[in-house]
Amino acid sequence: MKNIITSTQIRDTDRYTIETEPIASIDLMERAALAFVSLFTQLHPDRNTSILVCCGTGNNGGDGLAIARLLQERGYDAIAVWVARFADHESDDFATNLTRLHQTPIPITEFFPADRLPDIHQSVVIDALLGSGLNKPLADDWLRLARHINQADSQVVAVDIPTGLRADGTIPDAEYTIHAHEVIAFQRPKCGFFFPESAPAMDRFHVVDIGLDEAFIENIPSDFKLVELEDVQRIYRKRQPFSHKGTYGHALVIAGSTQTMGAALLCCGASLHCGAGLTTACIPPEGLTALNTRFPEVMYCSEDDLDRVWENMDAVGIGPGLGGRISMLERCLAYADKPLVIDADALTYLGQNKPLVDHLPKGSVLTPHMKEFDRLFGDHGSWWDRVQTARQQAIQRQLVVVLKNRYTFVAVPDGRVLINPTGNPAMASGGMGDVLTGMLVSFLAQGYPPDEAALLACYLHGAAGDQLATAGMAVVPAGRLIRRLPKIIGTAADTAST
Repeated sequence: MKNIITSTQIRDTDRYTIETEPIASIDLMERAALAFVSLFTQLHPDRNTSILVCCGTGNNGGDGLAIARLLQERGYDAIAVWVARFADHESDDFATNLTRLHQTPIPITEFFPADRLPDIHQSVVIDALLGSGLNKPLADDWLRLARHINQADSQVVAVDIPTGLRADGTIPDAEYTIHAHEVIAFQRPKCGFFFPESAPAMDRFHVVDIGLDEAFIENIPSDFKLVELEDVQRIYRKRQPFSHKGTYGHALVIAGSTQTMGAALLCCGASLHCGAGLTTACIPPEGLTALNTRFPEVMYCSEDDLDRVWENMDAVGIGPGLGGRISMLERCLAYADKPLVIDADALTYLGQNKPLVDHLPKGSVLTPHMKEFDRLFGDHGSWWDRVQTARQQAIQRQLVVVLKNRYTFVAVPDGRVLINPTGNPAMASGGMGDVLTGMLVSFLAQGYPPDEAALLACYLHGAAGDQLATAGMAVVPAGRLIRRLPKIIGTAADTAST
């Protein structure tokens, strides 16, 4: 996992790299500009592209000036530079790069407060106005310039972070940010990139390595960790010779009602395809024919059988499509402790009966979307606040909270928040949450600790959807994703440690 660090920690890393490599700050800026230009030329390979580089007078603006010069050296001749002198200071490295830029044929226009801004005709605008240190909303001339850029019919590429977007903390309203179509970030994505409120400020982001000291970054205390494929490969346990179905656990799925039996089937299918040795479905009797037809490998038990079978189960998932059976959650809590995955209707019941939260077994996994989370833990004004609450609840109650969104946040009991990067909009279809619940209970039944089970399930769930979307599926149905799971898991298994 990679540390996701704050804007203050980024500046500390810059200083440490400059002191210990050693490298002059102007040379580090040049290296960052080179990394930006290398990717930019892949995104916009046409050397005839008209480009406007908008710079502030700090180090982000210095990056922009160096980028303009390097692009011109690579044959991009239709470049112009605007310098916004709306602040009283300029950084030393900005001044150095401005002197260098004056030695090129690139036209430079400087604007001061209240100056009229001419129309933007360039097809690409490079936003190098303000960097990651911003800690308040844009105002006055900065806001006027940001709105002027947003109104232009241009593709915007931001240097490190879109102007107005905060690297961490609560994200300002969309009207206070430049909207970047692409962001080329340095060394690490910013924490703010993963929150839904960043959507009006950016469509996509990329990360380029600028040679900052990685060991220093990974030793910085950070609550936020970005999950990588290597983490899945490290955690995943290959199947061993002489193992058998008993080796891989027994998962119980309590789900489904007369009107929503499909949710139970999806959940059971995901458990089966993720490798649980045995899966048993506690569903209404009228769903038995559908279960036997769709997944004959899955066993059945009635509600009356729960007392008898409970002790044989290694993990329990409850909630998908439960409907009127939601009081089944109280029965589960009355039995001996088992790792529980609580989703959907069971989360709704928990939100309506909040004292039950105090009785959840340690190591339980909650899988709420935003509305379910707020019903359970109170209304939140921002995703930053919501994630902080998830972290606090995970620590206090020794639970795992899987807060679902485009980038899912997994809050684990030791205080870390794991950010899952996989998944895509093609997966925005009914039943995806039921599949994730089945995956979670399957990995728990196989003996993975709750935090590892959540990491595996979230990453592989999204990776399967990514594979299908890359193969051309504009919409990925949940049932299709289930069939992809053994293949995506096999890919992880090929390089997993034994």
